[in-house]
Amino acid sequence: MDDLTCIIVEDEPLAAGIIEGYIGHVPGLRFGGTYPDVFSASEALRLQKVDLLFVDINLPKVNGLDFIKGLNGRYPIIVTTAYHQYALNGFDLNVVDYLLKPISLSRFLQAVNKVFEKPGRASTPHAVAVEERPFFFFNVDKKQVKIVSDEILYVESIKDYVKIHTREKKIITHVGIGEMEKRLTNSSFRRIHKSFLVNVDKVTAFNATEVEIGTIVLPVGRTYKDSWRLQQTKNSGDKPGILY
Repeated sequence: MDDLTCIIVEDEPLAAGIIEGYIGHVPGLRFGGTYPDVFSASEALRLQKVDLLFVDINLPKVNGLDFIKGLNGRYPIIVTTAYHQYALNGFDLNVVDYLLKPISLSRFLQAVNKVFEKPGRASTPHAVAVEERPFFFFNVDKKQVKIVSDEILYVESIKDYVKIHTREKKIITHVGIGEMEKRLTNSSFRRIHKSFLVNVDKVTAFNATEVEIGTIVLPVGRTYKDSWRLQQTKNSGDKPGILY
């Protein structure tokens, strides 16, 4: 059977972009466009064949719930919203699933698989399990900026802020380095100094006083020296690419 053509009814470009990216990961789905309001979405439904809708609740002029009611169950719909309280209303409308923003790839796949598993779609490829790369959203200049964890080289403390360094960019966000350390628990990040967290997977060399990430040299604080070296000793058996 043909791929499912999906449209996104969403007035927030960042949220729409994330869903569009997810659609591109899944065999059996085809992106059919993003529409910022009910009126443009209705026109799209009139002009093209649409198999699946991702509908936000908080839309301008006419909200998503009223739009869904007006469709009378003619399309599979996955509701997207930032508000928990809409979940019950969404399921009362017999939608496929309800996704709470920010939407993870694994949760997106779970919802889409419900569409593939519906009777009559046995020959349609199921959504594959794509390994999800953990990410965070950080507040930067009144907008939420997505940073994928494994792209971070290191985090630098600047008083009540931190500067997050990746190879492509640097962002400054109003989060303390202690809070960042908590957020990055159970990941590859280690505190080496009161002002620095490093991604161990990016470390290319180190000694008793410094850590190198390519040409970047960061100090190892006296307070963290023993715990840093102990951590490297524990990891030396499973990270042969780093010289210990």
